[in-house]
Amino acid sequence: MDSERLADMLASIEAHEHNIDAVLVVRNGYLVAEAYLNPHGPDDKHKVYSCTKSVISTLVGIAIDQGYIEGVDQPVLSFFPDRTAANLDARKEAMTLEHLLTMSTGLDCRDSYLYRWQGLREMEGSEDWVQHVLDLPMVAGPGTQFGYCNGASFLLSAIVQEATGKNANLFAREHLFAPLGISDARWLSGLQGITIGWSDLYLRPRDMAKIGYLYLNGGRWEGQQVVPAAWVEASTRKHIAATLQDGYGYQWWVTDNGVYMALGYAGQFIFVVPEVNLVVVFASALPERDFYVPQRLLEDYIIPAARSANPLPQNPEGVARLEARIEALALP
Repeated sequence: MDSERLADMLASIEAHEHNIDAVLVVRNGYLVAEAYLNPHGPDDKHKVYSCTKSVISTLVGIAIDQGYIEGVDQPVLSFFPDRTAANLDARKEAMTLEHLLTMSTGLDCRDSYLYRWQGLREMEGSEDWVQHVLDLPMVAGPGTQFGYCNGASFLLSAIVQEATGKNANLFAREHLFAPLGISDARWLSGLQGITIGWSDLYLRPRDMAKIGYLYLNGGRWEGQQVVPAAWVEASTRKHIAATLQDGYGYQWWVTDNGVYMALGYAGQFIFVVPEVNLVVVFASALPERDFYVPQRLLEDYIIPAARSANPLPQNPEGVARLEARIEALALP
């Protein structure tokens, strides 16, 4: 890695006064840069917002691998045999787990920045969030169009709970967080004790990086296959054209140049760049107009800093400059 380029990236953050709390760069399994902007530090947990969706997808893959769920073709309504859905038609009956994963349910969610999250507020104001989502009318056939929907991610959490008998938080602690050495995650629950599958997960930046590195390595962590490799591959390829990026996988955003990411409100990002064996984490409190700043920093500085697959010539001056930048950002 080119330390000068990374130092330039940190200098840009400081010069433009971007409200970024932490930046971590992992290359070839090594933490090559870790910067925290005052007053934040490595032990601070950050609300990762919609990065949570990529974690709930991971749990679905583990639950399928362990036999709790048949597969992604299982109809959504089959997970809730004691419930009756309103606005029932053939399209809703055809909606599968995969349609939830790819945000192509066909439901009238109206639940994204395009609608100022109106649908999310309506769901949160209801007495039964699962029933509210199941009752939504259909506006398209499942799988025909992308429609961002926090309620779809909440149904994924409810399905994990229905299938395994444990809420997603507990299931994650046993089957995802524990193998990765994530010991102090915080994940809130909503009504009926169902973990909030679209948000409200709090992680340290290093723990965010662990999730990215798990996926970079095909679901393996220290010799253990935590997530099936086939699930990682399916999750991180484009299933449908999307809005914020080129496409969407299984609750992961994907680009046409091979980068995939978990992303969340206010600039929370877990970037995975397989071509150069790179994982990058940003924890931020960015205003909406600056949402894509971390992605621009990735493209303009961090990926170009991965200049070679082999060690670069030693550059003590560049390393010293990078370390000085990291130390300066940590100061009041």
